[in-house]
Amino acid sequence: MLMNTASEPVISRRGLVTTCAYGLERNRCVYALEGSVAIAGAAVQWLRDNLGIIRVASETEKLAESVAEEGSGGVYFVPAFNGLFAPHWDMNARGLIIGITGFTRGVHLVHTTLEAICYQTMDVLRAMADDSNTEITELRADGGASVNNYLMQLQADILGTKVIRPAVTETTALGVAYLTGVAVGFWRDLDEVKNNWKIGGVFTPKWSREKRLRMCSGWSRALERSKRSVDGQGVPE
Repeated sequence: MLMNTASEPVISRRGLVTTCAYGLERNRCVYALEGSVAIAGAAVQWLRDNLGIIRVASETEKLAESVAEEGSGGVYFVPAFNGLFAPHWDMNARGLIIGITGFTRGVHLVHTTLEAICYQTMDVLRAMADDSNTEITELRADGGASVNNYLMQLQADILGTKVIRPAVTETTALGVAYLTGVAVGFWRDLDEVKNNWKIGGVFTPKWSREKRLRMCSGWSRALERSKRSVDGQGVPE
């Protein structure tokens, strides 16, 4: 996740990286705060390749939606396969699935995997809001996972913040094309480029504040459990 902080670099106190977002003029840079998590979309690949619960990533949308009322059934999944990255930076943390009962089915694991992506995004967004002393009122999502409508709605519900998906979801490649176009004079400036940006979907929060607090509190407790391993070997204390 990136947050544009304009011409002044913001030094993070919450485990984020201060980086150069882009530069169009020599010796002048537009800065950003950056937060990277270790496992997000790769957790969906794990469901497919290691557990065989799904055949293709796109199946997660309908499967998760089929249990929308019950959600993950009280199951939390912390995909700390390689430790935890931003904003926690705990390389001894290990993956954890907690809250399993006799009621739990594979579809609940699919749902909690999508939730894990959203919760990790929430942790980074909160760090960015604190570091920048800014209230973040919307998140713009792009990339392959953003085509999953259920995931985008879940992200909005967990954040309590509007999520916007662009018409063109491969924003990284599009950004390279735009900057190249500005450099060679195809577009006059960034203001002209901004006029090309189109909204593909808007997702607004539907959860009550009470539900959001309850669900996020459960994530925080699961997260702390994942950090308590013995010598980084993934054995809970």
